[in-house]
Amino acid sequence: MLKTIFKAALAGAICVAAAGHAGAQDVTLRVHQMLPPQATIPHDVLEPWGEAVEKQSEGRIKVELYPSMQLGGTPPELFDQARDGVVDVIWTVLGYTPGRFPKSETFELPFIMTDAVSTSKAFQEFVEKNAMDEFSGVHLLAVHTHGPGLFHTKQPIAKLEDLQGMKIRGGSRVINELLTKLGATPVGLPVPAVAEALSKGVIDGTTIPWEVTLPLRISELVTNHTGFSGENGLYTQTFAIAMNQATYDGLPDDLKAVIDANSGMKLATMAGEAMARQDAVGLKKAEDAGNSIVTLGDEETQRFKDASQTVIAEWVAQGEGRQALLDDATALIAKYTAETAKGGDGMATDAAPAAAKSQ
Repeated sequence: MLKTIFKAALAGAICVAAAGHAGAQDVTLRVHQMLPPQATIPHDVLEPWGEAVEKQSEGRIKVELYPSMQLGGTPPELFDQARDGVVDVIWTVLGYTPGRFPKSETFELPFIMTDAVSTSKAFQEFVEKNAMDEFSGVHLLAVHTHGPGLFHTKQPIAKLEDLQGMKIRGGSRVINELLTKLGATPVGLPVPAVAEALSKGVIDGTTIPWEVTLPLRISELVTNHTGFSGENGLYTQTFAIAMNQATYDGLPDDLKAVIDANSGMKLATMAGEAMARQDAVGLKKAEDAGNSIVTLGDEETQRFKDASQTVIAEWVAQGEGRQALLDDATALIAKYTAETAKGGDGMATDAAPAAAKSQ
């Protein structure tokens, strides 16, 4: 009888241990972000990322997507939600928390970015080299940028003076400072608030890339779109996809390997490519609507560049080592832009310049 009891107890202990071991390996990742599910990054990056992670983990990782701040809070709170474990994974705009990511802010400076793919790759390498300390408290999956930012306004912009006094939405501290130097009145708003602000006349226009015009239906709210000649866009914004550190640390090594295989430069490139594709779609939608799409000539573009130089000079002067960061950023952007031009990303080479050339 004692032997039978002992065997039963041992079998029960083994079952409990096995169940506990399986439970420790299986995980559900709640991915939280600010935009509707059909927007570019949610649909073309986060959704396929989740599918890849689920497949490669053989179902041991389940990914749940929560768009439009469904789990509560506001867009500027997303990074802290990942850090504090409120959610497991977030996608956010770094510029929504001014001053928190000063090194990453380098990529928001005017007229240094080129296209979404090249600049995203450059930003990923830049952060890995220079700015990982800004992401302490989370496990960083990837960073990226959007394509060339431009003006979408109710009234046309044909020259620098046309911008004077216009109330223009800016998405970060650096972009708002740029708008001030250009003579506009900056209005800081997160992306989800832009459409309502335009429709109610709170702003006269907004600075966003072509791809963001799609979910916000910007081409229906304004009829003027103004870009710039040359290789460099007016600006870009910086984004991060980050995981709660404890969530990552709690994974067994084989599931960490699945996350790692779908992170870093691979994920940054995926995001840049998605942005580039949708830039072309956003441009075509504005063209089909019969909107005025203007590319300022070299001379007028140079006037905008000259007016924006004080933004760069003042940013560099705000901290020791910033000139070195800027030099590294511009060198990395040049490196990856040259690679893209050689056909390193055939799809991106076709998509991103198409939007720029047609503006």
